[in-house]
Amino acid sequence: MAEPKTTTIAVRDCNIRLMRGGSGPPLLFLHGSSGAGAWLPFMQALAGRFDVIVPEHPGFGASDTPDWLDTIHDAAYFYLDFLTQLELERVHLVGVSLGGWLAAELAVRDTRRLASLTLVDAAGIYVPGVAQIDTFLRSDQQRIRDFFYDQTRADEMIARLLRPELEDITMKNRIATAKLAWQPRAHDPHLHKWLHRIDVPTLILWGANDRLFPVEYAYAYQQLIPGAKAVIIPECGHIPQVEKSAVFVSELTGFIDGMRIAA
Repeated sequence: MAEPKTTTIAVRDCNIRLMRGGSGPPLLFLHGSSGAGAWLPFMQALAGRFDVIVPEHPGFGASDTPDWLDTIHDAAYFYLDFLTQLELERVHLVGVSLGGWLAAELAVRDTRRLASLTLVDAAGIYVPGVAQIDTFLRSDQQRIRDFFYDQTRADEMIARLLRPELEDITMKNRIATAKLAWQPRAHDPHLHKWLHRIDVPTLILWGANDRLFPVEYAYAYQQLIPGAKAVIIPECGHIPQVEKSAVFVSELTGFIDGMRIAA
């Protein structure tokens, strides 16, 4: 399979870094707070079936930080413009963590260019009484450990990400995350009121051992989005696409294939 192409494109006068690879129906992947610095194995696996499109959000990584970026809503409208500019149709939208919140905010506004929505351990709503870890109060190393059920996988990610040459990017990503998610903490107090507007097939994919957004959040999203399907992955933390990559790809492709059969 050909290697993905990495380019820079301008949307709303904001230059963003974009990775794209594979062929087939478009699959737009919205990353979490750690950014999208590398083409990961799950992306390569999905590229065997889909045109996988992985932008780096405004404010993150190698993308610009525009003056207009103040809230998660600004980012959602940006991606609606992104879909229009790239003339993407029947898009399978997948968002993880912060990117899942962003995907949900996009979908409540306009689903006309979407074929499906998948939320993976997504932020964005608040479930009272559920104990959570506050990532803003953790060191970089502990924050990565919090992502995983299997701490050997955490060791691998710490070695890959916490390198001196990546310190500036890590700090930039943390600042952008704080701008979008500091207050209220990692949620939009109004989002839950509008999730009923999502009218495309929706998969809620969650790690059973997520400590940032425990499984109660998966079921809350499932109840708020009409017809949503929830799949809980055992022995898995906050980032199933990394910790349980093969299961993640299987569940996602199976969900999309099931849509085709139903149609």
